[in-house]
Amino acid sequence: MTDAARESVESALEQAPVVSHLNPPPSYDLADHPVPTGREEIWRFTPLKRLRGVLDGEASDATLTRTTSLPEGVTLTTVGTEEARTLGELAPNDRPSALAAELAGSVALIDVPADLELDEPIVVRLHGESADDLVWSRLIIRAGRFSRATVVLAHTGSARYSAITTVLVGDGADLNVLTLQDWDDDAVHLARDGIRVGRDAKVRHTAVSFGGDVVRMHANVEYAAPGGEAELLGLYFADAGQHLEHRLFADHNAPKTKSNVVYKGALQGQGAHTVWIGNVLIRQVAEGIETYEENRNLVLSDGCQADSVPNLEIETGEIEGAGHASATARFDDEQLFYLRSRGVSEKEARRLVVHGFFNDLIRKVGIPEVEEQLLATVEAELAKNVLRED
Repeated sequence: MTDAARESVESALEQAPVVSHLNPPPSYDLADHPVPTGREEIWRFTPLKRLRGVLDGEASDATLTRTTSLPEGVTLTTVGTEEARTLGELAPNDRPSALAAELAGSVALIDVPADLELDEPIVVRLHGESADDLVWSRLIIRAGRFSRATVVLAHTGSARYSAITTVLVGDGADLNVLTLQDWDDDAVHLARDGIRVGRDAKVRHTAVSFGGDVVRMHANVEYAAPGGEAELLGLYFADAGQHLEHRLFADHNAPKTKSNVVYKGALQGQGAHTVWIGNVLIRQVAEGIETYEENRNLVLSDGCQADSVPNLEIETGEIEGAGHASATARFDDEQLFYLRSRGVSEKEARRLVVHGFFNDLIRKVGIPEVEEQLLATVEAELAKNVLRED
């Protein structure tokens, strides 16, 4: 690394935070994250009344039942608030994550040692018993230098749940993180996943949302040094009355970094609502970066609404490439006609189109048993509307 490049990175890390209109500055101070009114840009799509008091900040000792599968060498421990900050926890940048940092108490730490390469996933299953329970959660996932691991966080049952998660990817590490929201119909899930990518490290973060009354996921990625790569994937399927919201922020704060975002969603049933907000900030120091973000939505019935807003904030023109794409549409008539002309029934044709829409993204998950589960879940969702017998 040249002296000029080193000075450029040091300057980027020392500079004052760049304020993005779609990503408030991080802060542990709750005063910096007032109760939203719904008129704020970052809250205008969210049905605040349906959050049922989560944003009020009531203290609670309720927890989710946790079962884990930890490969040899991986540890799951509890650390204190100050130690979490020392480890490099990414400070909260919205009110739900700030409340979780304030009220969760202890912090769970999943630690993958340096140089450890795992063939089986780390699995953490979290189950709630009642939507009356208000649960605050705080988690750090740390992948040591040159390690390789997969982490699965699966949420089921019911609760009013707010979580702040930090993912620290060491230099040269390769980490795959999947978070699955398969809640009951009355659950509320608010989460902020903050990711810091080390030098020449790779991370894949996949958010999958099927269940819950209101789910609002916020994934942030930033870079500790040049050479880091981040792939942010998402899959969601909203039924009648559901609100599923996914927000992304890729902060290119170091040169020679990459980010690629692909989210796909389907909607069916009266009042189904999905929101996707993608934002990429390319700082002045971030020369030679590559970034692309894409969101596709498939509307399967009347009465649905899909909001999709891609954004690019660019402070330097010295980049390799940057772009975004967004589309929301019903079934492709040409695809359906092609299948129908070959003797496929209309319902089966629609089924095949939806599976084709999701299949390439599901196959990127990289965990065979989860991929099969997702295909089965898509089939179950289709049975509620597209394949339903009249």
